[in-house]
Amino acid sequence: MAQDRDVLARRIRDVAKLTGRFTLRSGKVSDTYFDKYLFESDPELLRAIASAMVPLLPADAEVLCGLELGGIPLVTVLSQLTGLPAAFIRKKAKRYGTEKYAEGPPLGGKRIVLVEDVVSSGGAIADFANRLRGDGVVVDVAVCVVDRGGREALYEQGIELRALYAMAEIEACIR
Repeated sequence: MAQDRDVLARRIRDVAKLTGRFTLRSGKVSDTYFDKYLFESDPELLRAIASAMVPLLPADAEVLCGLELGGIPLVTVLSQLTGLPAAFIRKKAKRYGTEKYAEGPPLGGKRIVLVEDVVSSGGAIADFANRLRGDGVVVDVAVCVVDRGGREALYEQGIELRALYAMAEIEACIR
């Protein structure tokens, strides 16, 4: 099992870690960049990642909620693997049609789990959770592929973050 876990981490790193010259969101320049959309756009790798994430889900989960944008591919595959319904949570409510920010099944009274790809500070998950909580939805668990350092901040918000990997595990893979 540990060997399979190491192989998956190596696959993620090999696909998503880029070298070159990149300007980061902070404005800093880096010679490496972790492009999460590369592992999410690879169907075989995405399925392997989602399969490995299934045990992270609480046994009483009723709806999986993918966060725009990175959580959407993951929640779709997790829904297929578990049979649980998927909801798609927008950053902003659309301004037409139903004008919803949460698409899919009703979430009220359900045990939901937030699904994200990479968590850096936990801020995005906290923002989504606060909006859902404002609508009476109980949010206390989030799952992600890689935690880059958001666990403590989310814990302070009453959210348990269950990560498949810490970023250090991805970076430490030996070829």
